[in-house]
Amino acid sequence: MTDAFTVAIDGPAAAGKGTVSRAVAETLGFAHLDTGLLYRAVGARMLSGEDPVAAARTLDPAAFDEDRLRSDPVAQAASEIAVLPDVRAALVDFQRAFARRPGGAVLDGRDIGTVICPDAEAKLFVTASAECRAERRYRELRGKGAEVTPDGVLEDVRARDARDSGRAVAPLKPAEDAVTIDTTAMSIEEAVARAVAVVRSRRG
Repeated sequence: MTDAFTVAIDGPAAAGKGTVSRAVAETLGFAHLDTGLLYRAVGARMLSGEDPVAAARTLDPAAFDEDRLRSDPVAQAASEIAVLPDVRAALVDFQRAFARRPGGAVLDGRDIGTVICPDAEAKLFVTASAECRAERRYRELRGKGAEVTPDGVLEDVRARDARDSGRAVAPLKPAEDAVTIDTTAMSIEEAVARAVAVVRSRRG
């Protein structure tokens, strides 16, 4: 396949959209971009004392330290700087160019189907209950040795949901034409199979 084909996958934290997105891209031979890493990279540089807008304008995805960007402090910083219009504007062009690359692309984030790629050929919204997502996040953090509690993680998940959904610029919400996949009671395999089926149906 040489023509561009964009798959936009949105959803809240720990819903499984990253896992689903990578699997869809691998299954269909598409390129994949976790747009959250762009914001995490800006957040990490802000924590190091840089101006977030300047950081957003000079990102080099090839230099990302993904392990560091997956830390909880960086995740919180990313959510905070994501509400800044100048930061979002600085990252839009990069994401849109990636989305239209030849051979197909899968982008996952918070506003891909609604703002970044409103004309994407396939749109998914991957979600799960706050309790389910907090449990997943708690297990992940404990597995990394973090000192966290289930109640604390749930509180963080709800706070992040409120911030992402309530922001004035590009709030987290499903696109009107997105297919919602609720992974609360799904296995990874079931969620991936559903997502791949949706994308293939859009390709015709």
